[in-house]
Amino acid sequence: MRGLVYKSTGSWYSVKTQDNKQFDCRIKGKFRLDGIKSTNPIAVGDYVDFEVEKNSDVETGVIHNICERKNYVLRKSVNLSKQTHILASNIDVVFLIITISSPVTSTNFIDRFLLTSNAYSIKTILLFNKIDLLNKTELIILNKLTKIYSDIGYDCHEISAKNQVNLDKVQSIMKDNVSMFGGHSGVGKSTLINSLQPNLNLRTKNISIQHSQGQHTTTNAELYDLDFGAKIIDTPGIRGFGIVDFEKSDIKNYFPEFYKLINQCKFNDCMHVNEPKCIIKKFVEEGQIALSRYENYLQILEDDKSSYRIDNFDTL
Repeated sequence: MRGLVYKSTGSWYSVKTQDNKQFDCRIKGKFRLDGIKSTNPIAVGDYVDFEVEKNSDVETGVIHNICERKNYVLRKSVNLSKQTHILASNIDVVFLIITISSPVTSTNFIDRFLLTSNAYSIKTILLFNKIDLLNKTELIILNKLTKIYSDIGYDCHEISAKNQVNLDKVQSIMKDNVSMFGGHSGVGKSTLINSLQPNLNLRTKNISIQHSQGQHTTTNAELYDLDFGAKIIDTPGIRGFGIVDFEKSDIKNYFPEFYKLINQCKFNDCMHVNEPKCIIKKFVEEGQIALSRYENYLQILEDDKSSYRIDNFDTL
């Protein structure tokens, strides 16, 4: 039988088949995942093949195959620094929830998140939440940010999860898709899910006044079916959206506005730093590429001189 993994609880996995039958399944032996040093072989969002076994009048399952993933999201393992944990897989769209205040989402965080989701080949939608709380100065910042990212090609939506502003737009994108919400803790992820599906009653917490940061409320990833024909993977607040190892020369390719100009620099291997006749630097000077995006790109390059790993920032 084949089913979709909805939840992982230690060595057991909650798997639902296409006809909505749910089985508690376990794995027998070890699964080897090529190229992934992971503490968990199976993740929420995986499709698996399993055999049903009868045990004390209760039907359980034994998983013998993990179907090929179209994508997945990793985080650093809590206890094993060289190991990773597969947070979720087979995601159709990730919503990055951004707040201008309470807490502040920096452009550096946004650009690192988008770099990672591009590397994972996951479509990303930007949701600017808590618009009902913004003053005039913050509204100006909001307008600047939405212009920067919409000009690049990202869909941007201004919402209020608490007051249910523009949530119909979010629902229409989520319909028939497996979605995941990302963002700093405290940006309103659980509040948004509760507004979209009130009977889930996911826990929420107030912003920490002392540190102007959110408090983590979700501890394990879990997939939910929503009434309007969507699936949502609720994920914990974690340290590191994922870990992507690749050559630093590849980083520029995950900035869409850089990539479309790839053939217009003097040198084919231009890193857009000190090279002469660089079209990217020219466009930054002319205001055609956002200065914040370019500065964040340079900072990412400086993080590691040889290869790039995304880690050490709160997300999801």
